[in-house]
Amino acid sequence: MRTVFLLLLFLSFARSACAEDRELAGLFSRKGVEGTMVISSLRGGKSYACNVDRANRRYPVASTFKVFNTLISLQEKAVSGKDDLLKWDGRVYDFPDWNRDQTLESAFRGSCVWFYQELARRVGAEKYRAYVGRSAYGELVEPFDVTTFWLDGSLRISAVEQVDFLRNVCRRSLPFSSSSYKTLRQVMLAEKTPRWSLWAKTGWAAGTTPQIGWYVGYVETADDIWFFAMNIDIRNASDLPLRQSLTREALRLKGIID
Repeated sequence: MRTVFLLLLFLSFARSACAEDRELAGLFSRKGVEGTMVISSLRGGKSYACNVDRANRRYPVASTFKVFNTLISLQEKAVSGKDDLLKWDGRVYDFPDWNRDQTLESAFRGSCVWFYQELARRVGAEKYRAYVGRSAYGELVEPFDVTTFWLDGSLRISAVEQVDFLRNVCRRSLPFSSSSYKTLRQVMLAEKTPRWSLWAKTGWAAGTTPQIGWYVGYVETADDIWFFAMNIDIRNASDLPLRQSLTREALRLKGIID
């Protein structure tokens, strides 16, 4: 049944995307990176993509799972709100911003792994298994470690599925309360201008070969909502800023942001 659903999802996207978008493909070509980009509107029925084959290929979800994980953790009362504080245990991490007490808001923005690992222990494997299956969120391979499954490749997702998930988040069609959606929206806001607002999350699957970088989210304009998901092969740490910069260039090319 799941295979049939994914096939229908792919066919639906293929019809809307129609063909490879040359402008988007040119962005990746000029930067000399291998990757994919999917952009799709909520109301206008428009979709753009480059490297459609890759767009339908699943990769480790990495920290983009924090979007879904935030909703799950709020719904399951593993955390109560954006200002709920967890104490740092003193372990020193390579990312200095992780070496302090964290709220849900600071942990989301700083992509703090230890914070979300503690939430994962509180939620438990059975709940994650149910939410992932019910929401058609990629593929979760059994058995999995409840504190690392989004980091170690056990949970994989495609760019097309990321966009479909974000669409469901905006429609509030997933089994979460209005307060859970409201809090996610608060912590996920990346930028707000008079003409548009951006909600987004990065991801970096550093333990895979090749490493995979993600940037997913959506832009609200006066007349539409635009969902996006991109991933690229990360050759070294200097490629990481391309996740946001390539996405912004793509959104500007399509007249979504200025």
